[in-house]
Amino acid sequence: MIQRLAKILLVLLMAIYLLLVGIDNLLDYGSNFAFVQHVMSMDLIAPDNPLIGRAITNPTAHHVVYALIIAAEIGAGLLCVVGALRLFAARHAPAARFAARKALAVAGLMLAIALYFCGFMTIAAEWFQMWQASSFNGQQAAFRLIVCFGIALIFLCLPEHELDETGRPR
Repeated sequence: MIQRLAKILLVLLMAIYLLLVGIDNLLDYGSNFAFVQHVMSMDLIAPDNPLIGRAITNPTAHHVVYALIIAAEIGAGLLCVVGALRLFAARHAPAARFAARKALAVAGLMLAIALYFCGFMTIAAEWFQMWQASSFNGQQAAFRLIVCFGIALIFLCLPEHELDETGRPR
C-alpha cells in the first residue's frame, strides 16, 4: 500500500508544480514571455551565426508559442491531478485495476516530458540555439525537469503487486 500511496503523492506533486508554473505564467505573463521572445528571435546569440536565419521575430508567433507552452503546462497538470485522483480511488483495488488507472497520470507526465524535452531542449536549445545565449538559457532547468518527470514516470510504471487483506503486498 505504501508504494501505491507514494505513486499517487508523486503524481500529485508533479501536478501541483505544473499547475503552479502554468498559472504563474498567466498571472505574470510578461516575465517568461520575454524568454520566449528572445529565444525565438535569436537576438542574444552572435549575429554572424550561420543558423540565425531560423529566427522568428513575429510577435504573434511568440504569443502563440507561449500560449501553447502554458496550455501544455496546465494540461499536463490537470491530467496528473485527475490521474492521481483516479489512482487514489483505486488504491485498495486489485493490481490490474490500479495499473489500469495509471493512464491519465502517464499521459500528464509524458506531456510534461514532451514539453521540456522537445520544446525546450530540442526546439529552443538546438533549433533556436538557446544554449549560446548567456541569459535566457533554460537548458539546465529543462533538463532538471525532464529528469524529475522521468523518474516519476518510471516509478509510476513499475508493476503493481496484489495486496493482502491488510493492504500489504503479497
